[in-house]
Amino acid sequence: MLDPNKVRLAIAPIGWTNDDLPDLGKENTFEQCISEMALAGFRGSEIGNKYPMDTQVLRHKLEVRGLQICNAWFSTLFTSQPYEVTEKAFIAHRDRLYALGARMIGASEQGDSIQGKNVNIFGPDKPVYTEEEWKKVTEGFNRLGALAKEKGMKLTCHHHMGTGVQTAEEIDRFLAETDPEYVGLLFDSGHLTFAGIDPVAVLKKHIRRVGHVHLKDVRLKVRDQAMARGWSFLEAVRMGVFTVPGDGDVDFGPIFDILDENGYAGWVVVEAEQDPAKANPFEYALKARKYIAEKTGL
Repeated sequence: MLDPNKVRLAIAPIGWTNDDLPDLGKENTFEQCISEMALAGFRGSEIGNKYPMDTQVLRHKLEVRGLQICNAWFSTLFTSQPYEVTEKAFIAHRDRLYALGARMIGASEQGDSIQGKNVNIFGPDKPVYTEEEWKKVTEGFNRLGALAKEKGMKLTCHHHMGTGVQTAEEIDRFLAETDPEYVGLLFDSGHLTFAGIDPVAVLKKHIRRVGHVHLKDVRLKVRDQAMARGWSFLEAVRMGVFTVPGDGDVDFGPIFDILDENGYAGWVVVEAEQDPAKANPFEYALKARKYIAEKTGL
């Protein structure tokens, strides 16, 4: 069980409208998305590409539905651009999230990522940082983390398929070379499982650094097809590699136990990018909500 006084449940809009594959869910409106989130029993949301940029407008539309923004994706570009480029964008992103009431920022190094490219996600194009790149990424995250702390916020690194922080060893090194005062980990059960990594082992090892949690399930049959056929990351998404908790092959019981036993306090976010024409987002949101209630008491 998870303590509802410490842990809050949110859902990402990517099941309704996909930021990376805009044809998926193009027919779904922002208002439909957040109304169905609330109707399904969620209390938080991350930010999607159809969300209003005006913070007052967005806060109003969320608050009347009992929703709050908990986080939003941020792309760092330390491996491809001068540090100052990322810093400028980060400050604007930080201040917008702060105005929306969020205190968590999830970031991923995208300067050399292949997650959006039409290449085999399991092939040789996966970025592997040089020593110089490791220094740029870890020092950059430390500096951004200090900027987040100025506003009482926390920066977390989202380990992600197709990036230089994907494997268990890369997560280990990233956390070893960043300052816990400024940088935490965004734990994502789906990306670890997709990569062939035991999410339970990673969570157990790094639970003290976890500041935000994505609950993403994986259909291993589709993952195996992606490996065998050389699909890109986005093709695997389109073919249904991800789904909501309780609908795939990830065993969330041990994950919930580790969070509970270590007193995790923060958001847990259902995130499952699928084709909404095949997986009705409201129905899958209800499925996830029911499963999580049964397993955690939230």
